Amino acid sequence: MINLIAAIGKNNELGRGGELCFRIKDDMKFFKETTMGHKVIMGRKTWESLPGKLPGRENIVISRHDVAGADKVFHSARELIDLYELDGPRSDEEVFVIGGGMVYTEFLPFADTLYLTEVEAECKEADSFFPKFDRARYNKFEIKKGEENGLKYSINQYDAIKDGK
Repeated sequence: MINLIAAIGKNNELGRGGELCFRIKDDMKFFKETTMGHKVIMGRKTWESLPGKLPGRENIVISRHDVAGADKVFHSARELIDLYELDGPRSDEEVFVIGGGMVYTEFLPFADTLYLTEVEAECKEADSFFPKFDRARYNKFEIKKGEENGLKYSINQYDAIKDGK
């Protein structure tokens, strides 16, 4: 199962200058709990923005360049999808795409679930965005609502509708 997980603003903003637009403790806790023990897939810039390897997870980087420290490096999303047969009969193994914008865009057509912390704010300096998606193609479930440092947010799960269900 392919899952995408992100915190986004009103205009699908993700990041600016290699940093997240929004740092919310509940979101960080949810991210850690949800991805722990799974493969996390990211682009090179996301990898380089991390303070180090995410512990308790297999860190997979998609890059055309060599990447030091990652558990595995693939040169394309397609190469990774084919190796793990992620677009064939759905594997029970859950993998999580954690950024950035281009990697989310490549995996969105294959995603089973989107975990989105939707922040009721804008990040005007954003230079990285989550791809637009057709919300009518997903069933939405609210996991949690909250507010931190004046930022209202909701953590939502969007399950892709398969075969009309």
